[in-house]
Amino acid sequence: MSLYSEKVMDHFTNPRNVGKIENADGVGEVGNARCGDIMKIYINVSDSGIIEDVKFNTFGCASAIASSSMATEMIKGKPVNEALELTNKAVVEALDGLPPVKVHCSVLAEEAVKAAVKDYYNKKGIAYDHSVLPESSCCSCCGEK
Repeated sequence: MSLYSEKVMDHFTNPRNVGKIENADGVGEVGNARCGDIMKIYINVSDSGIIEDVKFNTFGCASAIASSSMATEMIKGKPVNEALELTNKAVVEALDGLPPVKVHCSVLAEEAVKAAVKDYYNKKGIAYDHSVLPESSCCSCCGEK
C-alpha cells in the first residue's frame, strides 16, 4: 500500500496553478524553513468578488505541494467569501487522505488561502471579521510568529 493516494501523487507530480501573479490582489505566505514547508498563494479577484486567478509557490514535501495545488483548484472561480470557508479537512478529503504526520500541510494550505484573502481585504480597505482572519503565527504547526 502506498503512503500517498493517487490524487496526492497526481497533484504532486502535476501540480495545478504553480507560479506567481505579478501585482496580485492578495498574497498569503505561511510556514517557515524550520518547519520545512513554506507556502505562498497569490489571488486576483474580479470587481464582483470572484477569484479569477490563483497561483502558488511551495517549498516542501509531496503533501505540501499537493495540498497547495488542491487548495488553489478548490478556490479558483469561487467568491472570496467561499474561499474563506475552505478547511484543511476539505483539502485532505479532496486528496483522498494524507498520512497523519502530513495533515499539517493541509493546515498550511488553508492558512495560506486565508492570509491571501486577508491581504486582499487590507489592500482594498474591506472590513472583515478578525475572529475569522486573526493575526496568525507563521503556521499552526510550530506556533512561531
